[in-house]
Amino acid sequence: MAEGLINKYLKNKVKAYSAGSNPAGSVNPNAKKVLLKEDAWEDYYSKNIDEIIDIDFDLVITVCDNAKKSCPIFPKKTKVIHIPLEDPDKKPYEEFLKTKELIKQKIIPVVKKELLN
Repeated sequence: MAEGLINKYLKNKVKAYSAGSNPAGSVNPNAKKVLLKEDAWEDYYSKNIDEIIDIDFDLVITVCDNAKKSCPIFPKKTKVIHIPLEDPDKKPYEEFLKTKELIKQKIIPVVKKELLN
């Protein structure tokens, strides 16, 4: 969801990518529903970190503790920030709405501060 929300709210300023070390293989239907209602859905899909590792990132944000521990080394000296969020997967839709708000409150301001100031 963070990828879609950042790409919507910081459009033409920042391009976000989301990937994981053990991706589910598909976007959770509730995550897609949240992004559709927020008008932030594009053709997103579940990506493995290997698909994006060679992109020249200015900032990497990890959101789960496992990602923080196993975050790969990126080719250039990339700033990595950990902002823990609970994964709403396998939880009711309302938890996805809460996560959306947390992304808007916690992650988007950090991206703005780090990349746009």
